[in-house]
Amino acid sequence: MIQIDNTIISTDLLKKEFVCNLQKCKGICCVEGDSGAPLDEDELPVLEEIFDKVKPFLRQEGIKAIEEQGKYVKDSDGDWVTPLVNDAECAYVIFDEKGITKCGIEKAWEAGEIDFQKPISCHLYPVRIQEFKAFTAVNYHRWEICNPACDFGKELGVTVAEFLKEPLIRKFGENWYEQLMAAKKEVKKFKLF
Repeated sequence: MIQIDNTIISTDLLKKEFVCNLQKCKGICCVEGDSGAPLDEDELPVLEEIFDKVKPFLRQEGIKAIEEQGKYVKDSDGDWVTPLVNDAECAYVIFDEKGITKCGIEKAWEAGEIDFQKPISCHLYPVRIQEFKAFTAVNYHRWEICNPACDFGKELGVTVAEFLKEPLIRKFGENWYEQLMAAKKEVKKFKLF
């Protein structure tokens, strides 16, 4: 583990290799699982505010699920998450012509309709954040459906932290990320992994 400010980071971010390979997995992480994408409390009003601009980018099934359940829901653990379509994919998911999942929110962002890219938990995946009173845990979540991403990362020689540079900076800031990369050099120098 590495500590930067009030974050405790798993060294897996620095040693495990990972690059999403959507051609192989089809973005199944947006479909599988027992609840929707985790949401930060400050993202809830954002989803309310942007929905009308995101709606044209969504599928009818997603719109129906959102209109029936709400723009966000509480899961069985009491956490805020995105609603699901028939207990399967995230209601904000769309599928391209190859059956690959895309994010309707991100499509609206790419079109310049909104300035919110997508929920940070989605942007950060396979990193999961857990808030505690004294610190924030930053961990790599290993899921077998992401094996193609692990293989692709290994082939390219790209670690989780390198692959997720943009969302890690979005969440924690440029200085935090620079400290993480400096820690990687120190850890390698002392052959700690």
